[in-house]
Amino acid sequence: MFRCYYKSHIDYILYLIKYIFVYIRARDFGNGRNKTRKYGGKMRESEIEKRLKNAVKMRGGLALKFVSPNFNGVPDRLLLLPEGKAAFAELKATGRKMRSLQIKRKRQLEALGFLVYCIDGTEQIGGVLDEIEQR
Repeated sequence: MFRCYYKSHIDYILYLIKYIFVYIRARDFGNGRNKTRKYGGKMRESEIEKRLKNAVKMRGGLALKFVSPNFNGVPDRLLLLPEGKAAFAELKATGRKMRSLQIKRKRQLEALGFLVYCIDGTEQIGGVLDEIEQR
């Protein structure tokens, strides 16, 4: 005979529904897959940053987190590639734009002769790194 460990069949059905929902959610959004679906097709800045860091590492370089305590608006990452190639990267979520202070800091760094890029999609990463290496 079937033995039920739940108080009623309704409790068992609710358990099954919850289990199925958790399984589907883990399948769709877990393990780093399909994160863009969760955010309406827009990629988060942290995901772009992670992919940039890995791409730079694959080319033998470093993507250092750039923080300046008393100087706001500086780019997020300092990209250091082999043969002394360097550039700054400001990362934004898909469709987001730089703030006015960030644009000002970008112009200041470019006036000093540095390359500064604003990356808002993973498809831009390869082109940016190629451009830095060619310089």
